[in-house]
Amino acid sequence: MATEKGYAVVVHGGAGEPQHYEDGCKAAADAAVLELTRGNQAVDAAVAAVVSLENDGRFNAGTGAVLALDGETINLDASVMDSCGVLGAVSSIKFVKNPVLVARDVSKTPHVALACEGATQFARIMGHKFYYAPTRQARETHGEMIGKVRKGVHEHNQDWKDYEKYWNFIVPVQFARENGCDTVGAVVRDAQGRFAVAGSTGGSSPTLLGRVGDTCTMGSGFYAGPAGAVACTGIGEEIIRRITAFRTYQWIESGMPLKEALPKAVAEFPENIDFGIIAVSKTEAGSASNRTMPQAIREAA
Repeated sequence: MATEKGYAVVVHGGAGEPQHYEDGCKAAADAAVLELTRGNQAVDAAVAAVVSLENDGRFNAGTGAVLALDGETINLDASVMDSCGVLGAVSSIKFVKNPVLVARDVSKTPHVALACEGATQFARIMGHKFYYAPTRQARETHGEMIGKVRKGVHEHNQDWKDYEKYWNFIVPVQFARENGCDTVGAVVRDAQGRFAVAGSTGGSSPTLLGRVGDTCTMGSGFYAGPAGAVACTGIGEEIIRRITAFRTYQWIESGMPLKEALPKAVAEFPENIDFGIIAVSKTEAGSASNRTMPQAIREAA
């Protein structure tokens, strides 16, 4: 049986999220440690941590996911990867409570990613029950955001004043509700030196139907290999453009300590773009962000 000696767990609740959400990250980290002390692998611990965050309605993942532009649709992305060959992701999946568990199931198939209706149907086949319950917070956030969008204003300087031109929902644009961006993630090193990463998100707000972010894009929002594991959070489109997770992993693989590699990744993003990153290596565990980022770290020598 594996022991807890030598493990490391880092959990984040999203760049820009309130620091007092840290209790949720601590609970998630504890869930990961519990898996490790039971003799399970790093990937099981990472998934357990993310499930805990998906079940906490304060975070933009699972039960707390944001609403898309129409005020009804919830698009969910999730991923899981380890240093032993596990790789699975879902994109724009709907009507599930824990998309990270569906991503884990995908990793057991011949594929590495499923999207949209195919992902949702796969979830049903694998026994994941229908779930749709937007939180009051999600509806309030959508109401605030859609007001900014209609004025051509967006907190991340994206130009949305012409959003009607791109509208791709079934309902007419005038039916968008007004009563209404981030990711959760975990990286783990177990006592045997295996690494894993898992992530989940409800996307950003506002979003078009079918938007794909960094959380389900290998190398951008997540990566794990023999040298460590990395997870990113922030504006997905910007993270994808920089392939941040893999590039950071390469720095770690080359021998760069986390105290240098993680701030270096943050420095590549303009100050007006929310960004955060967590990682574990063979000897370290750490995080960096240009915003408040609730997090938790657990280590055993």
